[in-house]
Amino acid sequence: MPAENLRWETLEALKKSTKAKIPFDPYWSERGEDILAGCREDLSLSPRSGVVLERLGPLPPQTSRSFLGSSSGDSSPGLSEENSASASSSGSIPDINGRSNTLHSAPPFRTDSEQAVELKEEDADISDVSTPVSLPTISLLSPKAMETAGRILKFEEKQREKAKMALKLRQEMQEKLVAAVASSESEQLKRFEEFMELKQRQEYQSMRDMMDRETKESIGRQEKLKEEQRHRMKILNLRLREAEQQRLKEAELERQRQVEGRERLRNLNTIQEEILQLNQLLDPSKLSKTDLPAASLSSLSARGNQLCSQVSEVVRKTAEGEFPSVEDMAVAERALHEMRAQIRLMQEEVAEAQEQKKKEQAEEKEELRKKAELQAQQEAQKKAEQSAKEKAQRKGLQNSAEDGTLKWFKELQESAAQCAKSFEQLSAPKDAQTKKLKLELQKAASIPVSQISSNSGSQLREIFDKIDKLVSGRAVVSGGRSVSTSQHPKGLDFVCYKLAEKFVKQGEEEVASHHEAAFPIAVVASGVWELHPRVGDFLLAHLHKKCPYAVPHYPPMKEGMAVEDYQRILGYRVDDSGVEGQDSFLKRMSGMIRLYAAIIQLRWPYGAKQGSPHGLNNGWRWLAQMLNMEPIADITATLLFDFLEVCGYALVKQYQYQFWKLILLLKEEYFPRIEAVTSTGQMGSVIRLKQFLETSLQSRQISPPKGQLSATFWRT
Repeated sequence: MPAENLRWETLEALKKSTKAKIPFDPYWSERGEDILAGCREDLSLSPRSGVVLERLGPLPPQTSRSFLGSSSGDSSPGLSEENSASASSSGSIPDINGRSNTLHSAPPFRTDSEQAVELKEEDADISDVSTPVSLPTISLLSPKAMETAGRILKFEEKQREKAKMALKLRQEMQEKLVAAVASSESEQLKRFEEFMELKQRQEYQSMRDMMDRETKESIGRQEKLKEEQRHRMKILNLRLREAEQQRLKEAELERQRQVEGRERLRNLNTIQEEILQLNQLLDPSKLSKTDLPAASLSSLSARGNQLCSQVSEVVRKTAEGEFPSVEDMAVAERALHEMRAQIRLMQEEVAEAQEQKKKEQAEEKEELRKKAELQAQQEAQKKAEQSAKEKAQRKGLQNSAEDGTLKWFKELQESAAQCAKSFEQLSAPKDAQTKKLKLELQKAASIPVSQISSNSGSQLREIFDKIDKLVSGRAVVSGGRSVSTSQHPKGLDFVCYKLAEKFVKQGEEEVASHHEAAFPIAVVASGVWELHPRVGDFLLAHLHKKCPYAVPHYPPMKEGMAVEDYQRILGYRVDDSGVEGQDSFLKRMSGMIRLYAAIIQLRWPYGAKQGSPHGLNNGWRWLAQMLNMEPIADITATLLFDFLEVCGYALVKQYQYQFWKLILLLKEEYFPRIEAVTSTGQMGSVIRLKQFLETSLQSRQISPPKGQLSATFWRT
């Protein structure tokens, strides 16, 4: 910069001048000396003062000397000393002014290098001032010169004071600058130390992290090695265990083989002994007394000897210490069985020969006896039925359904049986193609019924349309294949029969577990029934067969009928494990009655007809006939409660006052009969029915059943 260069040039000029030779001691303050102590020794006038003095008037020498002697205050009488003092004094004035100007022109703040250069220049300037300069002595003779000298002295004092103040200010500034620099350096040192500490901590932390990672890795490797060692030990233990088990197994097999061999040997000896004994029975000498022909006797004896030879051959193989094999035992057992068969044949022939004459007479007597017993049983059964009917008529109740109901029941069963017989070739196919068609038709009929749920009305409509297309003879897609009832002459009968069977099965299983499922299944069944009445007839046939109480009908036990067969007729499931439990039986009956109660009150909402194809009048008929029949323990109460809970709300709306009369009759007259036939352990269903009747009669209303399909359901 220009100003900076000018400053350095000024300092360089001052250094070369005489003012730069004034001595400067930076430690004067510590010693207690005056800052200008070195400038007071020799004072002399500047050489230019002679010009001034020449312009002054001439003075007497004495005056001048006296003036000089009085003004200088020095004992030296010589003019040379005064002149030198004057010259020194006059020469020091501009030096002081120059130094003052230099101090005042110093900038407020400089760098350390600039301050060092400036201090050196000031020291050189002061050293130049302190150096005495030999000036020519001038004699002062006039008072004006003395006055000038006094003024010079006063001015010198003022300048000295100014220099002191400037130096003091300069010192303070330097001290502040040094303090600021020291503070800045101290702060920088602190920051540096903090930085170094932070770096050391980071390095220490990184070392710790690295050591931790290495420790973790070493621990992980140790754990992995331990795990591998444990795994190897486990495998070794497993192999040792397997080897030990194999050894024990082989030992056990060997022991078992020995035991079985000894057992087979004992059995072989027993068989040989028995065959020899039986062969003695075939001795012709012993059989000669019988009525058998000689040819038969000789053939029996020859065959017996052959069988004995076979067993003897097997026994001969075991004489060497070996056990008989399974094949040897099979040969011996076959020989024994054949010997026994020969004996039985011989005994039968002997018995037949001995009793041939008496057989016809015994058969005639047996036939007469059986006829008499059968006639007596029929008469006893007629008397028992007549007495039961008379007793029931006296009490006002029946033991069986009405004649018209029984006739309707039998017609439905005969129609279903004829249909099943008509597609017998399809239900039991002999060729693979027909068998495949049967499976596809059965899936097409049963899968849509299994998919019925109360999720949405649109889903029910899709299922209904699929069933309707199938029963109408149109092709439907099932299992990725197109199938139609027209592919077989009896395909439609088969589908209608299986479809009705599936509806009843859903009531038997799905509705029995989830009562709300009765309504979506019933509404689809009602829609199919409306368009295809044969499906409805088959549905009733399957329902009556599995649940005769839906007729209602209590089948009587016929004479000579097995208990298991009668239980099947009543609706129980009978298999090899026995008859199902009462709870399971009641649960299935409840599901089917609930499905029936839902069907008689529902109609397909998109159908053309009004009302259900099997309407509420059938529900009234069923309820009235149930109340006209003798109650059965645990069954009657359960079915009445399920039927009324599902269909009671619809019957109230349809028959109103007449229905409440029927409910009152049930509560006051029929319910005590139910309680009379029910044991203590079967009172659950009776209590539920009683609570339902009491609540309904008190409030004069029946709540809508749970799961009933609302109008908004069909919009989903």
